[in-house]
Amino acid sequence: MFFNSFEYFAFLAVIVPVFFLTPTPWRWLPLLIGSYFFYMCWNPAYIGLILISTLVDYVAAQRMVAYSSNLAATDSSDTTSARPSVAGKRFWLGVSLFVNLGLLFTFKYYNFFAQSVVDACLAVGIHCELPRAGWLLPVGISFYTFQTLSYTIDVYRGRLQPERHLGKFALYVAFFPQLVAGPIERAANLLPQFNATQRFNADRLVSGLRLVLWGLFKKVVIADRLAVFVDRIYDDPSAYSGSTLLLATYFFAFQIYCDFSGYSDIAIGSARMMGFDLMQNFRLPYLATSIRDFWQRWHISLTTWFRDYVYVPLGGNRVGGGRLWARNILLVFVVSGIWHGAAWTFVIWGVLHATYYFVEYAWQHARRSGTHGSGQSSAGGDSLRLSVVGWAVRVLVTFHAVVLAWVFFRAATVKDAFAILAGMVTRWNGPLYLGPSNLEGVLSIAFVLLLIAIQLLQSRERLPFYGNQRPTPTVVRWVAYVGLICGIAMFGRSSSEFIYFQF
Repeated sequence: MFFNSFEYFAFLAVIVPVFFLTPTPWRWLPLLIGSYFFYMCWNPAYIGLILISTLVDYVAAQRMVAYSSNLAATDSSDTTSARPSVAGKRFWLGVSLFVNLGLLFTFKYYNFFAQSVVDACLAVGIHCELPRAGWLLPVGISFYTFQTLSYTIDVYRGRLQPERHLGKFALYVAFFPQLVAGPIERAANLLPQFNATQRFNADRLVSGLRLVLWGLFKKVVIADRLAVFVDRIYDDPSAYSGSTLLLATYFFAFQIYCDFSGYSDIAIGSARMMGFDLMQNFRLPYLATSIRDFWQRWHISLTTWFRDYVYVPLGGNRVGGGRLWARNILLVFVVSGIWHGAAWTFVIWGVLHATYYFVEYAWQHARRSGTHGSGQSSAGGDSLRLSVVGWAVRVLVTFHAVVLAWVFFRAATVKDAFAILAGMVTRWNGPLYLGPSNLEGVLSIAFVLLLIAIQLLQSRERLPFYGNQRPTPTVVRWVAYVGLICGIAMFGRSSSEFIYFQF
């Protein structure tokens, strides 16, 4: 059952009224049953992995708090008595990390690891074979693993009290709107909402429906139409000219944005109908003026997760030396790449973004030094013109750096990625391919231009999708709704699953 299917909206039409008709103390139960049903529609067997993570982390959190209580009751001068409590907390945190990351490695990374070992042995003249796993990658395992790990780490740090109600904690792990592809929620945000009374609110229902409508449009009308063109070109890149490869890469940048942000919009909108607030996951990322700004706008829930649970524990930017800071940045981006997929293409994608980050930092440092050294300033009118032009230049440079990295993200192999980049540079004597009848390419270009126009309007809070917008005339609102619905009805029949389901 996917968000872009009729089955999901039939499911939503049942679960929302059932939720509000259930007595408040028991509302967690139909949501939990519905969430498990939602996940089991994909593959019933893999619900066991969610149950294992849920039970292990529930017990681990309870035990860590018990050890914390013992530690608090111990005389501060009695370090001998305190050691077992500290060791006990670390033990249960280790159990949580071992089980969750062990499951993630086994089901997502084992084959990649085995193949890498075999390739490394062959490179030095050693022949070896390792068994391969034949199971499918469980949908959403990267997302719910990180979500439940954030819970146990926060409990270990003393920043969060554990949830005593097993059913509500299980719902936190498996809440259906964000179970498969996020946003990766923190327990401090979501668990209190499960414990609060959610009253039916017509405005929130309408607001949620608007967001679902916009997300569905981005997915089935824009992303899936771009996918037809991108898949054809990237499946056989040697057959097309450099201009066609470049166009397909631009299209993929918008495809993956519309696909993933469309999922997030549907997730946030679905939760909002029932009174729950999920965190914003995208904030117009292609209007970013730097790589740092881009990562504050793209997949925000994952970026903040790596910041809080990897970058900061490593010392962040407080470490005593540029090399250690660079190490932390590189490690975060490499791990982020591996999180996205078990392939060297994703590792290179992460390294590229780390490299951008270093170049950007060096450039900004040099500019600050130059500005302070010259002591020059511009007149007010010139500054305004330069600021507008400078903004546009920074947006374009950042966008093209991101697009370059998307080549490795989308290509099937590292070899294919370099072949595509080489083709963009060398094969400009061939024609620009726009599809069998040119219709696919023309439609794709039109949809990209439409998206850019809509996003620019949204950046000025002119369209009624995200809330907190300026008042929109009724006629404009309904024209937008009708246009989105007509587009979905026209193009939605051939919709495919979401890209991030594979992560």
